[in-house]
Amino acid sequence: MGRKGAHLLIIQTKYLGETEISTDKIVTFENGLPGFEEESEFILLDISKDLVFQILQSVKSPQLAFFVVNPYYFYDTYEFKLNDFTIESLDIKDAKEVLVLSVMTLKEPFNDSTINLKAPLIINLENRRGKQYILEEATYSMRAEIPAQKIESETE
Repeated sequence: MGRKGAHLLIIQTKYLGETEISTDKIVTFENGLPGFEEESEFILLDISKDLVFQILQSVKSPQLAFFVVNPYYFYDTYEFKLNDFTIESLDIKDAKEVLVLSVMTLKEPFNDSTINLKAPLIINLENRRGKQYILEEATYSMRAEIPAQKIESETE
């Protein structure tokens, strides 16, 4: 679904060099991300068609980029409930509009990498608005391990 007046823009990225993006794919985090409140516009970039990981790249700052992944790929029982404020602020009408991503911390070796299940990124795919949602309950970790069997299938 394209926005009116969408056009192509060339941005500098941290990992992929100069990249052409469509402005209708930009995700707006109205209040930025914790620690990066001044950064409100990001784009999701695919690294490769074969990988489940993506890069959440700042449109404005080339050096600001995060590896992200759909947490359900690793934890199919992962669940939480969004509060009314978040649903309203992102104008979510239906669960099908929502993309949930977790920020990864990549380490050497790769099997020491972790994902943040405590503070998922919530993105409304219809209006491209996003927010980092910090879970109140202590059920999930900011540094959840990536299950070994999933690592093997990703790195083969």
